[in-house]
Amino acid sequence: MEILATLVGLLLLLGLVALFLERQYRRRPGNALDLAAGDWRIETYEPQQYVISGEPLLINRTRSLEIMVTEVDLETTLLSKGSLDGITVKTHLLPHHADASARLDDYWFAYIVKVGKTTQMKITIELEGPDLTLLKALWLRIRYLTYGPQGRIPKMAHVVVPLQFPQPDEAPRWRQNRVAEVLPVPTHLLTHLDNPVEVIQRYVSPHAKPGDIVTIGETPIAIMQGRWRHPSEVRPGWLARRLCYYFMPTSSLATACGMQTLVDIVGPWRVLMAFLGGAIAKVFGRPGMFYQLAGEQARLIDDVTGTLPPYDQFIVLGPDQPQQLVEQIYQETGLKAAIVDVNDLKAVKILAATSNTDPDLITQALLDNPAGNADEQTPVVLIRPKAE
Repeated sequence: MEILATLVGLLLLLGLVALFLERQYRRRPGNALDLAAGDWRIETYEPQQYVISGEPLLINRTRSLEIMVTEVDLETTLLSKGSLDGITVKTHLLPHHADASARLDDYWFAYIVKVGKTTQMKITIELEGPDLTLLKALWLRIRYLTYGPQGRIPKMAHVVVPLQFPQPDEAPRWRQNRVAEVLPVPTHLLTHLDNPVEVIQRYVSPHAKPGDIVTIGETPIAIMQGRWRHPSEVRPGWLARRLCYYFMPTSSLATACGMQTLVDIVGPWRVLMAFLGGAIAKVFGRPGMFYQLAGEQARLIDDVTGTLPPYDQFIVLGPDQPQQLVEQIYQETGLKAAIVDVNDLKAVKILAATSNTDPDLITQALLDNPAGNADEQTPVVLIRPKAE
């Protein structure tokens, strides 16, 4: 009996040690080496030649771990209004480590990113062809291999660089409705390299007058904030794989990756409680309670195919701090502003608006969805209220 008691005690001790190690392991960030897009610019912009360069950063997000980056590879996709025949693409990768000499042969040698440190690279992309003016954007995938406590983990970052920039129309085509004139404003393909205030100053200010209201779609705002994830970077868990089957096929939460994105934002317990609460509410004739309980982001997530290329390949989240952003737009441009979610079913949702705007006027002005849901590339709509 003493031997049995000793064995039981030993097993309990081993179990407690295992639980402690598992708990500590889950708290560790692992191979938390992130890539930030950095600064990008178009150095040469001629009809037959573009030269694009950028300086992404690799950032060690851990508090006590060294992470190695052993490989970096580049893959490009061109988005165009026409054929890509005759267009050639050359990529160059130059390591910019502060404590190591650069190589000129595009070879990335294994490098240790120390605790709290960063390292940099310079990427140059040369495009040549008979006519590059139809190119809309360059989509660059940066694949990098991390090596550290979690083993050998491949990761991928994305950079979208716009290549076509419309000029403000000298004779803009305003549309008339009952309460206002509305002007859909074309822009370049907006990316996380853009700033919403600068976009408005560039494309909207030439047409605006005092009293106008500028509205921007919630998806373009989220894209400019970098709030989009490729499904390959989402790891659906037990909860997401099961709950997604209970949502309408048209919902962005009807896929495991879409649901997992929500779980990552608000946490698994809130999603589970919202699901249970929503199911009970539906029995009593109150549908839609899940979205109220799960939070604003549950309604705003757009799964793949939800927006124009190349973002149709990504899960786009809702914007971050929209009220703060509209106030910033008003302070820096003098224009009243609103961030909206509009569709072709005459549904208008105002996520945020400056305090001096009329929400009913905005709703009525946008009922016909002047920005469109296709590839119009008019993410901004200027509203000019009619005189009473």
